[in-house]
Amino acid sequence: MKKISQMSIREVGEAFENQPSEDFLKACAQDPRQGIQRLVVRHHKYCEAQRAEAKRLELLLMEERNLWESGYLHIAGIDEAGRGPLAGPVMAAACILPARFELPGLNDSKQLTVSKREKLFAEIKEQALGYGIGSAEPAEIDALNILQATKLAMKRAVESLKMRPHFLLIDALELSELKIPQRGIINGDALSASIAAASILAKVTRDHWMTELHELYPQYGFARNKGYGTRDHLDALKRFGPCPLHRRSFAPVFQEASVG
Repeated sequence: MKKISQMSIREVGEAFENQPSEDFLKACAQDPRQGIQRLVVRHHKYCEAQRAEAKRLELLLMEERNLWESGYLHIAGIDEAGRGPLAGPVMAAACILPARFELPGLNDSKQLTVSKREKLFAEIKEQALGYGIGSAEPAEIDALNILQATKLAMKRAVESLKMRPHFLLIDALELSELKIPQRGIINGDALSASIAAASILAKVTRDHWMTELHELYPQYGFARNKGYGTRDHLDALKRFGPCPLHRRSFAPVFQEASVG
């Protein structure tokens, strides 16, 4: 490689993209050009961000590591998506992650952009030891109430796993019907890697499903609102009344159905 002094700023920038050596970094730090100094500062910030992300992911695995060390090898994280919408199913996912994975940015699905969720959705499915999806339909939500329907969707997600989990980590809830050791964790999607992965699987699966259902009932804008009570959705309810996908036990839907 040429000496730093003989390289253009562009060439130095390209070299930074290929894991530069300590000697290279020291030489850049001594170069008087401001453009080189900006590259050095940017590289240090990038390295700091990488270390912080690695530490965050390590903390996100504390629950799993403690259980692995106790002999529970297959740990399923469980979470749901869609408890609040006025229409569509409540969706749940169960996800068993390996001890080693490459999922940079893994987090509670609510903290992620749509594009980041979609990317992680594909990566989680590829790297997970196993995952399962379960749902409860609007009629079941109306018959059982949303809490019990959520538990039903979670139970179905666990039962759809191709391998039996040794332990369940569940976001906020407990599933007493499942005779598997388990723990409910408040805000679990921000505290457990397995639950965070499940939250992404559940959220993206439900969003895809609501987009497909939009083709059946385009007047409600399900592709945009995913069934949540946005202003446009509420206006459509007033105009057209509820459709078979609406949860008639939810107040805004119940009120419009009563009026109709």
